[in-house]
Amino acid sequence: MADAASRLTTLAEELLGGPLPVRLRAWDGSEAGPAGGPVLIVRDRRALRRLIWKPGELGLARAWVAGEIDVEGDLYDLLDRLSGLLWDRSGETRSLLDAARDPRLRAAARALLRIAGPFPPPKPPAEEMRGRSGNRHSKRRDKQAISHHYDVGNDFYELVLGPSMVYSCAYWTEKGTLEEAQRDKLDLIARKLNLKEGDRLLDVGCGWGSMALHAAREYGARVVGVTLSREQAAYARKRIAEEGLADLIEIRVQDYRDVTDGPYDAISSIGMAEHVGAVRYREYADTLYGLLKPGGRLLNHQISRRPEPEEEAYEIDAFIDAYVFPDGELSPMGSTLTTLEDAGFEVRDVEAIREHYALTLRRWVANLEADWDRAVRLTSPGRARIWRLYMAASAVSFERNRIGVNQFLAVKTPASGASGTALRPRVWQE
Repeated sequence: MADAASRLTTLAEELLGGPLPVRLRAWDGSEAGPAGGPVLIVRDRRALRRLIWKPGELGLARAWVAGEIDVEGDLYDLLDRLSGLLWDRSGETRSLLDAARDPRLRAAARALLRIAGPFPPPKPPAEEMRGRSGNRHSKRRDKQAISHHYDVGNDFYELVLGPSMVYSCAYWTEKGTLEEAQRDKLDLIARKLNLKEGDRLLDVGCGWGSMALHAAREYGARVVGVTLSREQAAYARKRIAEEGLADLIEIRVQDYRDVTDGPYDAISSIGMAEHVGAVRYREYADTLYGLLKPGGRLLNHQISRRPEPEEEAYEIDAFIDAYVFPDGELSPMGSTLTTLEDAGFEVRDVEAIREHYALTLRRWVANLEADWDRAVRLTSPGRARIWRLYMAASAVSFERNRIGVNQFLAVKTPASGASGTALRPRVWQE
């Protein structure tokens, strides 16, 4: 087909009702659209079939993971330009099959169907999670979801996250390295929790053990870390043994709902609550409240969505649900605060650090791109492409205030009202 890019651009603009915000290069080498910015490359017509059947971000993501589309130029700029098409929640995205039934769009839809080639659509790339079993957010299904994301190889995570092995938003107090910003985040949490030598800390969703190591090494805390990932647990135990801290830290492969050895002086939950789900969130808050001693503190570090009318919690985007964090859900900041209070906590401080996560994600993307060939060898081409897209798109989401990240400091305040050492706002920053 001669000049495929011009034909695709014309048809897309007719169906979208406006100009295509990016330049397009088709499989025949032709180009069309605005110059001077990133170029969206359609390497194979199979990408069109994916978009026809799954319009919006999931179809686009499947084509990206399969290598049928690519970008030349600034990926962040391209995602920013496409954000209105991918993330506009003002209405549902219709498939081209629906558009073919609209008399005004019928001709354009049918023309695009002809260009796309034979149906049905290709199978989704192998990295997509399918065949989930059990009720949503049951212990069994949560374990499946966690394994899908975290048990993909510790070497791959080392490449992306760097030496800190911290997989959550860093805290950028000044220009410095990613490792310094992650250390500052862990120390900020330890100070908010008022950790002291001998305190018992429960680290829920402990990952590769970074918070547990920091609390034990720097503050002399006795730490129990729980994770559902066997690969994470093995890695954390190795780090702990190498630092000679096995007498202070225990790592368990355990669901937080099965922890029964309270009370603890403090609990940290860093980037874990997104996996809990709306139907389980009150249970999560009640469980952590019950595991704390009177006067004990919880630091809940959690990604949030902007609130929407008559909605309390949201599933994450379709691409991330299929390829990155299956069954993940995000709640508005206000909903999280209310649930913590309903469970009995006194929320003493909330700190929003949205911009910090955008900076963190851009550093992770840079790490991945700098060692791309090794990342592909450690996982697969599809998995590496998933991570590049998901982290870059997430950075843009934080920058555009579609999502945020907040630290809630909550206290199990006893009936007397005494909460131990007085809390002064931002005392931990001094």
